[in-house]
Amino acid sequence: MKALIIGGGIGGLAAALCLHDKGIEVEVFERSREVRELGVGINTLPHAIKELADLGLLDALDAVGVRTFELIYTNRFGQQIWREPRGLDAGYEVPQFSIHRGRLQGVLYQAVRERIGDANIHVAHECVDVSQNETQATAHFVVGGDAQRMVDRQGDLVIAADGIHSVIRAKFYPEEGPPTWNGIMLWRGATEWAPFLTGRSMVIAGGMDAKLVLYPISNDTKDPAKVLMNWAVGAKLGDGSSPPPRREDWSREGALDEVLPFVENVFSLDVLDPTALIRATEEFYEYPMCDRDPIPKWSFGRITLLGDSAHPMYPVGSNGASQAVLDARCLTDMLCDHDSVDAALQAYEAERQPVTAEIVHTNRKGGPERVIDVVSARAPDGFDNLEDVASPDELKAIVAGYSQLAGFTQDDVNR
Repeated sequence: MKALIIGGGIGGLAAALCLHDKGIEVEVFERSREVRELGVGINTLPHAIKELADLGLLDALDAVGVRTFELIYTNRFGQQIWREPRGLDAGYEVPQFSIHRGRLQGVLYQAVRERIGDANIHVAHECVDVSQNETQATAHFVVGGDAQRMVDRQGDLVIAADGIHSVIRAKFYPEEGPPTWNGIMLWRGATEWAPFLTGRSMVIAGGMDAKLVLYPISNDTKDPAKVLMNWAVGAKLGDGSSPPPRREDWSREGALDEVLPFVENVFSLDVLDPTALIRATEEFYEYPMCDRDPIPKWSFGRITLLGDSAHPMYPVGSNGASQAVLDARCLTDMLCDHDSVDAALQAYEAERQPVTAEIVHTNRKGGPERVIDVVSARAPDGFDNLEDVASPDELKAIVAGYSQLAGFTQDDVNR
């Protein structure tokens, strides 16, 4: 069996590794001229790390990331709303990683190169169409940006891991249009900074108008007394009724005068001075918070969707990249367990589509970060006693309910 994977991001590369691990032939096609390490920090949850560890990547991840120790939710004044250990420190058999998105992609890409060979990785190949018959699927490419230079590749199936602007998804849903913006702009950056708390802690703080995320993503720094500190600010610029001011682009640079009004004199935290951190960041990026409505069907004969092409979601709850990895494992298992490609893809869709659709909807409501919104709405100026604002059971239901929905409870991971 041979699979053609469209897209060299985290989902596509994870799929290549999972398929190769089970003896399925793979070719990867990336539209860019090189697979670049773009973006800033993300968290990868234990259920996804379990799959990557099974692929022999744990040591490589340790070399570039940080094993997350704890997660803390606070209001904008730094008053604690929720605190819990994470990963190994919470009793999981595998860690949670705080990691640079590009370095995670780099770990996957290097493993793919070693295992399937550079001859099976094709850059500067932009997929413009797919077709199929009863025995094979064909991907049609423009090579090197030259519309006169077209090539076709055949395989037993095509896996579309080509992101939120998926050409292949658009083929099957031509009336869908662009992604939906919820009115929130994200600014993301990372710079060397003194560690706080355990040196492996993650803090998400905020109110109804803006949220701030802080966590270290690497100990490989020029100054050994510092870590590479990731930060993100999300602030509401609109009501979501209009398109974003600029198209989603992981590498679009942000501007200080646009982000600082949502931070200066807004956040008062003990762990660090966020204004100073942001000012010290030489280069950071903006990204409108976008997703798409869940679609009922991912698989069409020998062609299927994976990762952001199937279920783009808001980046809350640390689930975007993790769910793409879970897609890759599930798809591989189904191909191994079923006699036909069509049956395998239908089974993959049946297992993964309902849960990811629910995560998309839950993330629109804030995901586990909704504990911040609940408390801030009831006590916008802070509180003297948290239990007078929200009970522990109410907060636990939000956080624990999300981990159960997304499939990363200890029972899910450790079984």
